[in-house]
Amino acid sequence: MTTVHFTIKGRVQGVGFRRYVMHHAQRLGLRGYVCNTDDYVECVAQGNVDALTELETFIRTGPTLASVADITCNDINEDRVYHGFRIL
Repeated sequence: MTTVHFTIKGRVQGVGFRRYVMHHAQRLGLRGYVCNTDDYVECVAQGNVDALTELETFIRTGPTLASVADITCNDINEDRVYHGFRIL
């Protein structure tokens, strides 16, 4: 199982971005979380590569009111197995 860490910057807070990510992650059968930090949105998603790639496409687009300026996507070694996908 692959785990990916996303850092999303831009106008991504206060525009429904976390709910948008959670909706698509759950629909794709991914596990993990999405949360706000002081300066960006962070997402850790775990699942198969095809679903993670599709989630990245949705993240790059964002919901209607969002404007994604920069995204960092890194595979991480994660021993933890997440159960479900949620907003923190």
